[in-house]
Amino acid sequence: MASAMGVPGDKPPHAVCVPYPSQGDITPTLHLAKLLHARGFHVTFVNTEFNHRRLLASRGAAALDGVPGFVFAAIPDGLPAMPGEDEDATQDIPALCQSTMTNCLGHLLALLARLNEPASGSPPVTCLVADGLMSFAYDAAREIGVPCAALWTASACGFVGCRLYRELIDRGLVPLRDASQLTDGYLDTVVDGAAARGMCDGVQLRDYPSFIRTTDLGDVMLNFIMREAERLSLPDAVILNTFDDFERPALDAMRAILPPVYTVGPLHLHVRHVVPKGSPLDTAIGSNLWKEQDGVLEWLDGHPRNSVVYVSYGSIAVMTSEQLLEFAWGLADSGYAFVWVVRPDLVKRGDADAAALPPEFYAAVQGRGVLPTWCSQEKVLEHDAVGVFLTHSGWNSTLESLSAGVPMLSWPFFAEQQTNCRYKRTEWGVGMEIGGEARRGEVAAMIREAMEGKKGREMRRRAQEWKEKAVRVTLPGGPGDTNLDRVIHEVLLSCKDKISRVNGDSV
Repeated sequence: MASAMGVPGDKPPHAVCVPYPSQGDITPTLHLAKLLHARGFHVTFVNTEFNHRRLLASRGAAALDGVPGFVFAAIPDGLPAMPGEDEDATQDIPALCQSTMTNCLGHLLALLARLNEPASGSPPVTCLVADGLMSFAYDAAREIGVPCAALWTASACGFVGCRLYRELIDRGLVPLRDASQLTDGYLDTVVDGAAARGMCDGVQLRDYPSFIRTTDLGDVMLNFIMREAERLSLPDAVILNTFDDFERPALDAMRAILPPVYTVGPLHLHVRHVVPKGSPLDTAIGSNLWKEQDGVLEWLDGHPRNSVVYVSYGSIAVMTSEQLLEFAWGLADSGYAFVWVVRPDLVKRGDADAAALPPEFYAAVQGRGVLPTWCSQEKVLEHDAVGVFLTHSGWNSTLESLSAGVPMLSWPFFAEQQTNCRYKRTEWGVGMEIGGEARRGEVAAMIREAMEGKKGREMRRRAQEWKEKAVRVTLPGGPGDTNLDRVIHEVLLSCKDKISRVNGDSV
């Protein structure tokens, strides 16, 4: 493993990592931060104050003490404080996007100034690694004169779909004429030409990241995602949590329009090859904003291979109480054992009875189902008992399932989850889609097909093939490892010598 350190006595390079403040972005950014630390970087990991408090609550104060050379910091997100009962929930995404875009640059610059003070005890900041949805950090890096790499935490195909938003608008396909186009078949429109460049053949409007599903040209999320996707041209490099064999056409499209693109994923596998199991960097530093419940893995130990359905809709997806019931009875009627993650905020606010499930459901599944509020998803998916993953199709979940060789049933909620779902079905051969209404009969039938049917067996075969490739690319000396060394030495260390000379340090 190449080290980023200079000669003995040299101050280490200092990377400031700035994730978008949601679980799905914090997790891969923390993986990358661990990889940088293992290569000799001093790391400052910047959460928002809201998520800093959540990490304290879920993992305890010791988890934020870090390890030598890896520290946590926090900046305000600019949003008003949430009521106490809402502090263990994902914040309103449009409000958060608007606020980070307009309020966070000054707070980040103030933090960087403090870190660069001699009294801070840390080496001078030499580079930033910013989430691709936190592009104000590119401006901060330019302000203090250090290189900045962007980490796009979603899929490459999802990025291409976002980058095509302006083409869809120019073609008159977006925004929608009225809300009826959400259900009248309009979203089945096949897109071609420049508005589909880099996407798979036969791509439909429904397969683009979901923020095009608006009747308002001024929609906050449509414009935020379009802006951030276009600003991905500004950093010195773009890092992706994927690998070339998996998303080559989309990556080719990105490389044609962006700064140098480096694929270093799947990051969670990459970390395992670099960070020793049981070391402080492995055990003391984690990203889960909800407290993990114990006992799930032990429960799985009592079940045969490929006999359990794992269900989780990630950290943001919400549903109605009616949808919750349909999924519940679909699981019950499938006849299979299951682990179903039911977050405290899974059901939309204001729905009667919230996430309550009827006693009849618990009686029907007694002994064959567990419902934790959160768990270690990587470990659950890698357990031999798990045969299929019913998922929202977020990118972390997709990669974790693929890396475990587990096929997927997709119920996409928003963002690029619709795009990932399409690619899983038609390009990668590892998934099927559950319709938007998610009726219990359909849920039960698709679970049975995925677990024991011909389609399910083919999906499992393909998932195993992708697993082997994902493991191989992250091995020491493999493409992911080599690409990480390249982005470190070609980009992140590009001004370390200059900073060292300015500060009078030997190099």
